[in-house]
Amino acid sequence: MSATVSFEVTSPHGPQRVTLSYARVGRGEPLLLLHGIGHHRQAWDPVVDILATEREVIAVDLPGFGASGKLPDGLAHDLPTMNAALGALCRELELGRPHVAGNSLGGLLALELGRAKLVRSVTALSPAGFWTQAERRYAFGVLLGMRRIAERLPLPLVERLARSAAGRTALTSTIYARPARRSPEAVVAETLALKHAEGFFETLRAGRAVRFTDPVPGVPVTVAWGAKDRLLLPRQGVRAKQTIPHARLVRLPGCGHVPMNDDPALVARVILDGSRARTAAAETAQVDAAAS
Repeated sequence: MSATVSFEVTSPHGPQRVTLSYARVGRGEPLLLLHGIGHHRQAWDPVVDILATEREVIAVDLPGFGASGKLPDGLAHDLPTMNAALGALCRELELGRPHVAGNSLGGLLALELGRAKLVRSVTALSPAGFWTQAERRYAFGVLLGMRRIAERLPLPLVERLARSAAGRTALTSTIYARPARRSPEAVVAETLALKHAEGFFETLRAGRAVRFTDPVPGVPVTVAWGAKDRLLLPRQGVRAKQTIPHARLVRLPGCGHVPMNDDPALVARVILDGSRARTAAAETAQVDAAAS
């Protein structure tokens, strides 16, 4: 069941009202899910039911994507603003410090939330920000190409392509290693989400100078990378481990850039294991405190 939530975010022109669309399901410690650029919260659908057996799952459409409108004038689609908006979202929904998992752009945002100590644990799936300049230009070029194709394809053609495995491969093989597994309805919906994403170009522009170079102290971090990621190449995971030495680096065999659909069971297990790391650490601390 989808819903919307509104809250204020500080801007140079005073407080601005932001409204985001989200879905909330399950019981347990809260887990916030953040999608990538040009996508929408339904990217997480293949894993939500598994995650909801142990967590209260909140999948959000980021500003300017999916059913969420772009940020109002005076608010940039940059990391500081997104950090402030997601922090305000957590307060408005009374999530406290949730666990967070993100993919691509969402993985970068998850790591930023971890660095700001706004979350209990971070799981980043092929996060942005660990690229060289050449790798960033390549990824941005591919994303711009995908956007142009989505804009130019008439809806009847998209629907016709999505009916066949070959058509779904043509539309989505850049982000999925196993595109034929994606349902026709999901492929149509995400093609439209990319086409109509109001925040796409502003978010891309804001990312030109982005590199994640700081550790994330005091927060358990899992970085997982699809072995067949064709957008952000798997060697970037090694750089992520060098930047965040205490992070757990996980290889996702047979998975592409958006791995949730390629291997839902594996991805869900990686996310739950990452969130359990914080729970286990907290329980150990409580035992130690009681013993002293």
